[in-house]
Amino acid sequence: MIPLAPIPPAAATYPLDPVAATRAYLATLSPEAHAKSDAYFEGGYWLLLVGFVVTAAIQLLLLQTGASARMRDVARKVTSVAAVHAILYWVLYTLVTTVLSFPLTLYTDFFREHAYGLSNMTFGAWMGDQSKGLLVGLVAGSIFLPLLYTVLRRAKRTWWLWGTAVSLAFLMFFVAVAPVYVAPLFNKYEAVTDEAVRGPILSMARANGISATDVWEFDASKQSNKVSANVSGLFGTERISLNDNLLSRCSTEGIQAVMGHEMGHYVLNHIFKMMLELGLIIVFGFALTSYFFERIRARFGGKWRIEGVDDLAAFPLLVLLISTYMFLMTPILNTMTRTQESEADIFGVNASQQPDGMAQVALKLAEYRKLDPGVIEEFLFFDHPSGRNRIEMAMRWKAEHMGAAPKR
Repeated sequence: MIPLAPIPPAAATYPLDPVAATRAYLATLSPEAHAKSDAYFEGGYWLLLVGFVVTAAIQLLLLQTGASARMRDVARKVTSVAAVHAILYWVLYTLVTTVLSFPLTLYTDFFREHAYGLSNMTFGAWMGDQSKGLLVGLVAGSIFLPLLYTVLRRAKRTWWLWGTAVSLAFLMFFVAVAPVYVAPLFNKYEAVTDEAVRGPILSMARANGISATDVWEFDASKQSNKVSANVSGLFGTERISLNDNLLSRCSTEGIQAVMGHEMGHYVLNHIFKMMLELGLIIVFGFALTSYFFERIRARFGGKWRIEGVDDLAAFPLLVLLISTYMFLMTPILNTMTRTQESEADIFGVNASQQPDGMAQVALKLAEYRKLDPGVIEEFLFFDHPSGRNRIEMAMRWKAEHMGAAPKR
């Protein structure tokens, strides 16, 4: 932990003007740091488009060349069990698409992160994490795809409805097991023992109806210098975790503000609300996919050797349609997440009573998130409130509470 940085005079003078205080905090970031952050984040806009185009191109390649149909045929030759067909096809599909998309992954996740000073990983360590991610994807898909194709075989007309139920059930299952079985594959998790950190956090948890007995720390510094924390899990696996960068790079006040934010997600039932919202997104997307699938199959099905929606060879077409829909829904998905993050911010500053801690952490996040975007830009591309909006929210809170003694 480090001491709370000096508070700009405009953010410490009564009566406090939240807008002026926000400008003062923004001014503490150097023009060079502003420019670097903006370049990194704005480059992500193009990468979002490039990623979609590459995904779409790979799906079309698998269909046009007949590679998807050949992978289905290989699966059929091995066994007559439909579930095993799906597993074998998934393994082949995942390996092929991983290889084809690897150049873009290498650039975006390794070279670009190093170019902006955001990664601490050697190439070998990075490849190790990539391999673990591939293994997790193979296992997860080997569970989900047989379930989905069982629905596709038995409910060819209404699969979009039942497929949504299966997708949500699987997503909730994955969220529940991830903190226990997936996250530890990538990072080491340990209970925080420093009472100066642990005590105030658990006190804040108890005060807000959270019966937590542990705060978890994970060693994210082996991957990057980014500060972060999260609330994860369902049905008894819930954990509130913070990374070691947060402990080493932020003040006690900042840590408390961040953990108050994470508790907000838990208290406000954001995981369950997000599942409900995603259910609506998925069911509408699956319905559109079902509609367009049959029309595309009628025109290209013979060339692509697609027999029907329940044919594994048609899986790239399903991926193409769903990924197109999700790409177009990006602003909506971002707004859903950004709204919950804003709610958690307000909860966090009320719970921690650390507005300056929150403002200073927002400046740390500006290392990889654009700090001061335009309104339309924030709506389209931000899945969290911008740093400017987060600081201004904290300063509004401070302006209304400045007469009270700050919490220490």
